[in-house]
Amino acid sequence: MTKIVSERLALRPLKESDLETTHKYASCPENSEFIEFLPNETLEDTATFLAWASSQWESDNQKAYEFAILLDDKHIGATSANIEDGGVVSIGWIVRKDHWGKGYATEAAKAVLSFAFDVLDAEKVIATCDYRNAASIKVMEKIGLTFENGDRLRSYKNGKKDVQELLYSIKRDNR
Repeated sequence: MTKIVSERLALRPLKESDLETTHKYASCPENSEFIEFLPNETLEDTATFLAWASSQWESDNQKAYEFAILLDDKHIGATSANIEDGGVVSIGWIVRKDHWGKGYATEAAKAVLSFAFDVLDAEKVIATCDYRNAASIKVMEKIGLTFENGDRLRSYKNGKKDVQELLYSIKRDNR
């Protein structure tokens, strides 16, 4: 089982037993405003996601690494690393809104960025966000990613309007 420890946080694989704490942020419209596949409408939606995330950790061909973000052993969010084609790994994060503004997203993103390069052997790490998500842009820039383009549209579930998506990246050589 992979566990990552940073200065204030611990990252460990998301588990099906994280249902209540995951649903707390995954179902909150404010918390998930800029995430394409959220908010989750039901506890069952969250349970389905956690079952998938757990199965990835047990797969011989793992492509997705979903981590719980723990602060003093309390689950406050999640971060992920997903293997794409061509040595690219995409990363993302979500932190419960009652923990915003304290640097936890940046600390978790920095830890998963190192995981992507050091463990997954990524050649390039990318992250994307809705152009209106100033907090995520700030996190990406703080961990060393730079703006690559804004050529794509981000599609949201539940009929939300598609919006411009920003792509940030960093190559192994530029770390």
